[in-house]
Amino acid sequence: MSRDTQYEFLPVDSDALITELVADYEQLLGVSVQPSSVDRLLIQWVAHAILRERVRANVIGNQNLPSRAEKGNLDALAALYGGPARPEAQPAVCTERFSISAGQETSILVPKGTRVTDMSGGLVWETTEDAYIAIGTTSVDVPIRCQTAGTVGNGFEPGQIGTAIDIIEYFESCRNITASDAGADAATDDEYYELMRASQDAASTAGPRGAYEYIARQVSTKIADVVANRPDDGCVSLYILMDDGTPAQNEVKNAVFSACSADNVRPLTDSVSVGDPQTVEYDIALTYYVPSDSELSSVAIENAVEAAVQEYIAWQSAKLGRDINPSKLISLLMATGVKRVAVTSPAYQALRDGRNDTIPQVAVLGEKTVTNGGFEDD
Repeated sequence: MSRDTQYEFLPVDSDALITELVADYEQLLGVSVQPSSVDRLLIQWVAHAILRERVRANVIGNQNLPSRAEKGNLDALAALYGGPARPEAQPAVCTERFSISAGQETSILVPKGTRVTDMSGGLVWETTEDAYIAIGTTSVDVPIRCQTAGTVGNGFEPGQIGTAIDIIEYFESCRNITASDAGADAATDDEYYELMRASQDAASTAGPRGAYEYIARQVSTKIADVVANRPDDGCVSLYILMDDGTPAQNEVKNAVFSACSADNVRPLTDSVSVGDPQTVEYDIALTYYVPSDSELSSVAIENAVEAAVQEYIAWQSAKLGRDINPSKLISLLMATGVKRVAVTSPAYQALRDGRNDTIPQVAVLGEKTVTNGGFEDD
């Protein structure tokens, strides 16, 4: 059931309520209420007041249901029922290399909290631990995190975070050697509710599949799908898919590994690893035809077709093991107002979801060719 659907504890049908009040009024006073009478206006006013209170009662009632509650009310219900706390926004992380002009006879400290930024100076990053440039060497690699939590810090490619704010001794240069990743916004109400539901699987201490997947999802709200399986006795493999349809990068995988291998999470007999799903490439090649009597302009249909194709691409890569399904693409395209569509590729292909202890697969787009075939009569 959609969280957008509100449960109706009390009916809010104004016509039915007015009819009921008129009947009671006529029976009580022994009069006939005319459509334009003062009596009917009074009844309508009373009905409006009753309906307003019913609406408020329905809102309050829905805020007491985890499946309908919002914001702080949802947090309060989670605390009441022993659910997890709402995941907060997480900063992006990456690895920064600090270099000095020449090797020294003593080690050079890069203190925890040393700040760097990108060329625009829009975001500030800081080292998360003390690090030393060893005697005789000229560089050290240090983990850094963005001081601004959220997805805003994701996507900085190697070399883009290269401006020092705090200068160390003999400083020559600094640059990130990995792309920034793992930044996540605070969980939305929908994401938090799904996490609450998944937390029920974590009640067991025997390491069930659902418990591992639940713990992994807690790492970041950017995680779209998790599959846990057992490739061998005593071994647990986790596969992570991000919400942009790509496998998780090292920063997220390391965070998932740390979370799922903690002593208070992992059964003593389990050996945990985080792997990459297998990517299966598919192409999109299609021609669509526009009805000659269409009320939509050619530009409007072209834009709608492109939006439908992008929606399909996102849908196809949103879940591990989702079969490559051209029928979904056709259904989206036919809703745009085209007359027909001829899809050359993709062809249907079943993908592994990893539930049978194999490596799961995820579809990724190769080439895309969308051709406007022009007008076509019925």
